[in-house]
Amino acid sequence: MDFTTTVVLAGLIVALLWVLTVKSRRRYNLPPGPVALPLVGNLPQLDKNAPFKSFLKFSETYGPVMTLHLGWQRMVVLVGYDAVKEALVDQADDFAGRGPLPFLVRATRGYGLGISNGERWRQLRRFTLSTLRDFGMGRKGMEEWIQEESQHLRGRIDSFKAAPFDPTFLFSRTVSNVICCMVFGQRFSYEDKQFLQLLNIISEILRFGSSPLGQMYNIFPWLMERLPGHQHYIFARIEKVREFIETKIQEHKETLDPGSPRDYIDSFLLRSEQEKNNPTTEFHHDNLVSTVMNLFLAGTETTSSTIRYAVSVFIKYPNIQEKMQQEIDSVVGKDRCPKMEDRKSLPFTDAVIHEVQRFLDIVPFSLPHYALTDISFRGYTIPKDTAIIPLLHSVLKDGKQWASPWTFNPQHFLDHDGNFKTNPAFLPFAAGNRACVGESRMELFIFVVSLLQRFTFSCADAPTASTWIQSTAASPVCLDCTRSSLHRGEQRSSYTHSV
Repeated sequence: MDFTTTVVLAGLIVALLWVLTVKSRRRYNLPPGPVALPLVGNLPQLDKNAPFKSFLKFSETYGPVMTLHLGWQRMVVLVGYDAVKEALVDQADDFAGRGPLPFLVRATRGYGLGISNGERWRQLRRFTLSTLRDFGMGRKGMEEWIQEESQHLRGRIDSFKAAPFDPTFLFSRTVSNVICCMVFGQRFSYEDKQFLQLLNIISEILRFGSSPLGQMYNIFPWLMERLPGHQHYIFARIEKVREFIETKIQEHKETLDPGSPRDYIDSFLLRSEQEKNNPTTEFHHDNLVSTVMNLFLAGTETTSSTIRYAVSVFIKYPNIQEKMQQEIDSVVGKDRCPKMEDRKSLPFTDAVIHEVQRFLDIVPFSLPHYALTDISFRGYTIPKDTAIIPLLHSVLKDGKQWASPWTFNPQHFLDHDGNFKTNPAFLPFAAGNRACVGESRMELFIFVVSLLQRFTFSCADAPTASTWIQSTAASPVCLDCTRSSLHRGEQRSSYTHSV
């Protein structure tokens, strides 16, 4: 076959596939959307640095429910609070599916809670929620762990004694130790080299996942597997995390006391033993390893990134920081550890923490949902095997729900009397059946209050528009801080900070 014949044949195949895509749209009564090109779909029309902005632009033409194609993958995008709430809450069962995101499938080998569906998902989610609660998630036991860890954090910051330091991994170590207590039954020293290596790997994994190269892997996995590139290095790093988890599981097996489970791994091993004669059990080794990996990664980076972002807010808005400190001083004082019970007496502090989460917009796309069957939604049909993107960015920045969506404004969470108020559009980690099982506002509250009890964060040069991070997805904020004295009549430390 000569070159000309090959080109013609390839062109005919592409044209045929494009025609089939158009017919599929008509046959299923799909939501409207921009015309997709053969092979690449709507990829050339997206802003590669901020694709969610392109989605918002498309919605101005095609409405809050629209169809896009990323490569061959058909997806339906939900824009705005009304559409997202109607799907994830009002039709929660229909939208409970999780798509086989290629990067996560490869990282977890297809197992674990994060990307499972059906009976596997139901069993693992029910077990994980109940077990984490048994070991303190959202309760007094977890509060005590967080309080203890906050003391380690403050002690470490004090120890720098005016030397410059980068708290990026310091916050990660602090937050990760909380989930480690529940999952592994132990906290790790801040000097533990293996622990530091794992945190570095987690940061690399999440950066890759949100990078253009990571998105290309999700769109063209069969091609990216065959091409050289950074993706192969990342998967090798993921294996390091898996090896660590495997080692911890083996240690647990060797020291397991059936009458006294210490943590999530012990509880899973006991459940696995109970169901060892069940050929369809989901409580087996592969699901344990991948679910622990899910919890370890998700329980580390999102909260630590939010704390880093909160610190940048304090630097950008010193008047907000000072008002929080005054409120904390009057309610908690400077000596006792803050506790969740204080939250109701700290409405402004609580409002600022919520506004940090809203404004940070840490997962603008959420994790993709998936149509496990044909779904009827707002007069359209979303066919089986369609990826569904609830655009959380559009919810957290919805002008109908927020008075000033593009401004950092704690008043979004305060009533006219200064009392804290909720907002149903506050969905930083989605909603419905697939809401994050490990979301812990307790960590954010106690860590932030503990920091402001003792430290004031300041910057030699006020951040400019170019240095102030607007709404980004899980971008690490690198803090380079130097301690100096602060003349406020209080024994707090001040830190010169560059964003």
